[in-house]
Amino acid sequence: MNFLCSWSGGKDSCFAFYRAVNLGYRPKVLLNVLNELGERSRSHGIPKNILQAQANALGLPIHFFNSTWEDYEVNYIKKLIALEGQYPITHTVFGDIDIESHRAWEEKVSKAANLNAVLPLWQGKRSDLVLEMIDSGIEAIIVSCNEDLGPDYLGRVVSKALVKELEDKGVDACGENGEFHTLVVNAPFFKSKINIEILEKQYNGNYNFALLKLL
Repeated sequence: MNFLCSWSGGKDSCFAFYRAVNLGYRPKVLLNVLNELGERSRSHGIPKNILQAQANALGLPIHFFNSTWEDYEVNYIKKLIALEGQYPITHTVFGDIDIESHRAWEEKVSKAANLNAVLPLWQGKRSDLVLEMIDSGIEAIIVSCNEDLGPDYLGRVVSKALVKELEDKGVDACGENGEFHTLVVNAPFFKSKINIEILEKQYNGNYNFALLKLL
């Protein structure tokens, strides 16, 4: 029942971590995939030092590897196999909710490393999951978003008021379709809050990104 958490730094992976612990699983290590330069996360664009600060707040080791999207699966399996040999883990925890292709991929790569994939948020109603996450005390901010939302949403805290605002705009409350990504800055199980500053807002590839600095 020891697990590796696939850690994006965002709300879904953090909430999945929280639920897994409540189900009796024991966290041992976090894993994050960085871009080719090793500067920021492949999926959310979060700087490596901020992800490390989250791991420190959780009191857990975090491992990284750099990858292109093309080599992502091969490199992910290699890293899982290496970590399975280094830590006493039997399971992997992922934060996906209801996209079948994502679950199939997570089960595939986990099986390749003789691990069992666990998805604690699976088949939950998206808006209910966000509200439950907020009630649990997890604090997340939007750090990237699409053109429909625009740069003004960068830095906003994921609150119940924001959930209603997003749903009124026809935007999925979880951002599960890639509408936005988040960074968790605090949680009841963090040793300390992650203090960050948005240095500037950038636009690249039809997407808005917050350039973040760890304080």
